[in-house]
Amino acid sequence: MENKIKIELPEGQQEITIREGEAAPQLEPKAPIRIEMTGTLEAPAEWLSKRLNTGQFEQKDCHVVVNRDFIMIQLVINESDAYRMGKITGQLQDHPKLKEFGINQDKIWEPQELGLFMKMNKTYFPSSEENMRLVSQLMNFKARVNQTLERGMSESGSRNDTFTQVVDSNLPKSFVVEMPLFKGYKAERVEVETFAQVNGREVKFVLMSSGAQATLEAVRDQAIDEQISKIRELAPEIAIIET
Repeated sequence: MENKIKIELPEGQQEITIREGEAAPQLEPKAPIRIEMTGTLEAPAEWLSKRLNTGQFEQKDCHVVVNRDFIMIQLVINESDAYRMGKITGQLQDHPKLKEFGINQDKIWEPQELGLFMKMNKTYFPSSEENMRLVSQLMNFKARVNQTLERGMSESGSRNDTFTQVVDSNLPKSFVVEMPLFKGYKAERVEVETFAQVNGREVKFVLMSSGAQATLEAVRDQAIDEQISKIRELAPEIAIIET
């Protein structure tokens, strides 16, 4: 008994090809690729602005974690789905020059070493003249260390030891630099103080700046608050949690 198959060709098609044998193997289904990315502090809000209402996630299945200590904002999507969960992390990073200068980082400088460093980084000074003056003072550094030890004993037997050390040098107590404190931000004018460390006849320095620290904290909080506001405006149903 013959099986007859009726085939109707679309209008304009004159022939049909029949293939015999096994069909080509189909690719095995794979789990969705999880989103894991890190960028600037604006990354979560930027990602949200391009992915909202695309069907990739529901706002109530997402949350945002804010960590001010690490200057970080992390968006988590599809939080209860292990296959479709994604994390978009934004972080504000210190400008590399701040670390190179060693400001507020307990980096110890020898005078001549610091002088050479300043010479190579004169672009971060308000003027070439100020940079050249500081470099000259560092390369021709002179210091006098006065140490006084006072010991006393009262009639009751109490003892008192007082040690006083004064460093008098040709180096100014402070100088000014202009540099961004965070990557991607404008330069800030920062006053830097020099603190001497004496070891025998050697005098070295650490660079400290209370102004830089205060500016860092102010810029950090402002930048985070701006991004939180953007996320709330874009997706008001996403929970925002500060740690």
